[in-house]
Amino acid sequence: MSEPFIRKLEHAGILSEVERCALRILTTNRRAVLARHDIVTSPGTERVHLVTSGIAGRYKVLRDGTRRIISFVLPGDLCWVHAAAISAGRDLKIGALTPCLVADISRPQLTDLIQTYPGISRAMWWVTLTELSRTREWVVNDSRPAPERFAHLICELLVSLQVVGMAGEDSFEFRLSQADVADAIGVSHVHINRVVQALRTQELIVWCDQTLRIPNVRRLKAFGEFDPGYLCLDGLAI
Repeated sequence: MSEPFIRKLEHAGILSEVERCALRILTTNRRAVLARHDIVTSPGTERVHLVTSGIAGRYKVLRDGTRRIISFVLPGDLCWVHAAAISAGRDLKIGALTPCLVADISRPQLTDLIQTYPGISRAMWWVTLTELSRTREWVVNDSRPAPERFAHLICELLVSLQVVGMAGEDSFEFRLSQADVADAIGVSHVHINRVVQALRTQELIVWCDQTLRIPNVRRLKAFGEFDPGYLCLDGLAI
């Protein structure tokens, strides 16, 4: 469904029904991508890819074969935010970390909507600013100890999935592997089990049956030094 995309964009300002309809029509062409398969290996010239369900990751493989996930792509997220910057990010790949549904959007049609509808133009500008802000926070998060780093990531996922109606007050579906988490927070696949156990021992998380529950959300946010301001959920101050 395209609704996660619309729900996310409306954090930049309410869209008109005409704008919502235009976005729904734009995202009707969807395909399934299996976990561990790439959605796109490099930005193309004609298509922009929108994740409508599941979790994907932007990643790079280093010379020694190590994978580093630099950000997640959640429902309602475009794989490549900068639709006009075709050459941007050619060194990155985007892979499905869980089974995903992906809408393949015509780049010229998206550009036309941005130029035609003020609400969509404002929303896409907000998406760009938000992604830049999130990138900065991931860099800062790398300086925290590994347990705090993971806690911060969990809080970001909780809030981001709540935005698109895919998380409860204290829980969400979490089908990522420990290897995915390790590659996202920059620890070894051996060390990640100790990181997870540290949070479990402190009763900060309950992770089982592909669901992650947070017994005390406020406590986890404090532990991970999580402040949602960088997600720009108050929209544009213009």
